[in-house]
Amino acid sequence: MRIKTEKKYRMISLSSSGLNSRAKQAAVARWNGVAKPLYSLGYMEDLVVQIAGIQETAEICIEPRCALVFCADHGVVAEGVSQSGSEVTALVAESVADGGANINLMAGVAGADVFAVDMGMARDVDHPGILLRKTAYGTENMTKGPAMSRAQAEAAVQAGIDLVGEMKGRGYRMIATGEMGIGNTTASSALACALLGLPVESMTGRGAGLSDEGLLRKISAIERALEVNRPNPEDAMDVLSKVGGYEIAGMTGAFLGGMVHRVPVVIDGVISAVAALIAVRICPAAKDFMLPSHQSREPAGRIIMDALGLNPVVHAGMALGEGTGAVMLFPLIDMALRVYRGTHTFDDLGMEAYTPQGGRK
Repeated sequence: MRIKTEKKYRMISLSSSGLNSRAKQAAVARWNGVAKPLYSLGYMEDLVVQIAGIQETAEICIEPRCALVFCADHGVVAEGVSQSGSEVTALVAESVADGGANINLMAGVAGADVFAVDMGMARDVDHPGILLRKTAYGTENMTKGPAMSRAQAEAAVQAGIDLVGEMKGRGYRMIATGEMGIGNTTASSALACALLGLPVESMTGRGAGLSDEGLLRKISAIERALEVNRPNPEDAMDVLSKVGGYEIAGMTGAFLGGMVHRVPVVIDGVISAVAALIAVRICPAAKDFMLPSHQSREPAGRIIMDALGLNPVVHAGMALGEGTGAVMLFPLIDMALRVYRGTHTFDDLGMEAYTPQGGRK
């Protein structure tokens, strides 16, 4: 499916079939047959029911699964908003492709494959393990004008949509989103401020460990970028193009692609969550195909999740990125599915099933 304009993005919402209600009802019935207090696995039950609705069957399968680490660089790094230089983006992307990065180590435990995706790194990395979807060699400095053109933003979003389709074609049944891009917490804070209309100070954190002076430079850069570009909060693609990044655009496309291709896509931390928020602003129906994983410690993390109306499962004060929080959700769902599919049922035990006695707690 090719998506070129904001109007056509909205058309997806009109044509989306949403979650399959029969599959969801069947999943709820199966949970209610498990010998345990009703709803006692909390959000994990909700996620399983949601996945059933996405996959259109109560016979849920989330294997094989993968993490897509979208990588790109940001011109705003020139403003001293990060502790590291842009060269680090390519180094980490190559490490992901080699299989030795943090995300690879954690995904290995979670039983997930990992792919590095070059959405817009400042230099090319000659590695067969990197998926090349480059739109440009990094964004422009958003304090001086738009980070990218609207056409470039749309192309990057489309690349993310298409990539989810490719991963589904390769057999993957669930996708975690991750990112790598020095300077991208600056872009994500700017995006969140523009979309939610909140003060820069309340939405901006230290990223990868900025000093007090560095944090002030970061806040100043975001304020200047918003003043110079004046992104339209009613037009998510305008906001994305003016103060966003190519990896964020790719993740936005991945969340839209989850809806288009009926694949559950997991949100990682604050940068991934901003991409999810943009996707929902473009097409509200996309939210049903997103799964929250963890609550980032970045100041904007909780605010964005509240705006999305989502409840993260893991609260561990993480802010690593790369998709590390997202892959932590996989084994938790695996454990829930062992109960969901198990034989420890009221019927098996010869017990009378619990029945709802009031509101869900």
